Parts: sequence; structure tokens; C-alpha cells
Amino acid sequence: MSEALKAVLLRLRIKLFMDGANIDEMRQGYKDGLVAGFTTNPTLMRKAGIKDYEAFAREALAAIPDLPISFEVFSDDFESMEHEARTIAAWGPNTNIKIPVTNTKRESSAPLIKKLSADGLSLNVTAVFSLDQVRTVSKALNPDVPSIVSIFAGRIADSGQDPVPLMTEAASILADNPKAELLWASPRELLNLFQADACNCHIITATQSIISKLKHVGKDLEDFSLETVQMFYDDAQAAGYRI
Repeated sequence: MSEALKAVLLRLRIKLFMDGANIDEMRQGYKDGLVAGFTTNPTLMRKAGIKDYEAFAREALAAIPDLPISFEVFSDDFESMEHEARTIAAWGPNTNIKIPVTNTKRESSAPLIKKLSADGLSLNVTAVFSLDQVRTVSKALNPDVPSIVSIFAGRIADSGQDPVPLMTEAASILADNPKAELLWASPRELLNLFQADACNCHIITATQSIISKLKHVGKDLEDFSLETVQMFYDDAQAAGYRI
């Protein structure tokens, strides 16, 4: 990591987590020291070709023993979710258990969140989209136990709505819970890192493709322009285009 990039990241209050299920990328992210934690989910794991959920999780925890890693339950009934959550928690002290804010029947997970949080499990409540959901989750979380509330700001933006006001208000709601951290999930571009920081989010999680763009932070725009022109020229030449 360059000194210039270090200086930029040090000015930010927000923590950067890596989102994905590629164990080699996770190891590299840990080695580079750019990220403060990791998140994954069943969809990312399926895309990465993961067949054995527990084996992958244990491999990740062995490779990254001292940073938080979020693993998600995948059942749809709350009794099974609870069993999975307690099993995941036993895999290592740095696990955060991702509980969806509702199940597929639109039934709130708040009672389960309250029960698990009261028992001292560190939760990452995920797939949150609305301020009403934030208020419900905030009331359910144990204020003495570290937790994360993941709002899918990128998907909110996909609906044509600006997520910034919502994230700012969510940060205000969670301020009453000193151990609850607000996470900006599903970012679409590197700019979201700076937006999330300005909204008082505690964490943003990003894929390796977005994290790789950190090298451009602070770049002179005239130089960036020239690099882009050079790219177009080199690709045209390599393709052998003629008019």
C-alpha cells in the first residue's frame, strides 16, 4: 500500500471490509492490510463454487484468525436459523452471524435477533432496506454486545432512490446503541466509500473489484485522461482495426 493511499485511508473514519467468497482474495486482502474485516453470503459462496459451507468457513477463519468474518444462516424458519447461528458462533470468536431482517414470508426476525443478541452472539443483521427495519432491529439488539446492521445502500440506489439521506438517518437511529455499527452494503463504485464515511457509517463492505480501484484515489485527472486515451489506442492497435 502506497504512502499516499495510507494517508487517504487514515483520514477516513470508516472501516473497509472485503465482501466475497474467494479464499485466495481474502488471504491477499488480509496480507495487504487494507481491510478490517470480511463478509460473505450464500449467493457469493455459490458463485465461487463453494460446495461445503462449513469447510470454507473454517478455512477462512484459519487464514484470518483476528479480524471479524460474517457468515450467514440460510434456513427460512427461525428455529433452524437459531440452530445455524449457534453453530456458526462456535466456529471461532471472530465470527459475526448474519441474520436476514425477515424470512421469505416477510416475517420479522426481530424476536430471534433479540434472543441471540441477549445470549451474547455478535450478529450482522442483513438485507436491511428501510428505516422502519433499522428502528426494529435497533430495539432488538443487546446494547452490550457488538453488532452490525447492514443496509443495502447499493440496491437502494438501484431502485432510483438516493441512499445517502437514508444512511445518514440510520446512523442517527443507531447512535443510541453504542455497540451497533452501521454497514453500507452492496456499493456500486469507489465513491460510495467516501459517501458512506460522510454519512457516519462505521463500515463499508466491498468486493475485490471495487477495492482494487483504491489505487486511483487522488490520481491527477489529466494523467487519468491520458491513460484512458492510451488504453483506447492500444486496444485499437491490438485488434488491428482499419477504416
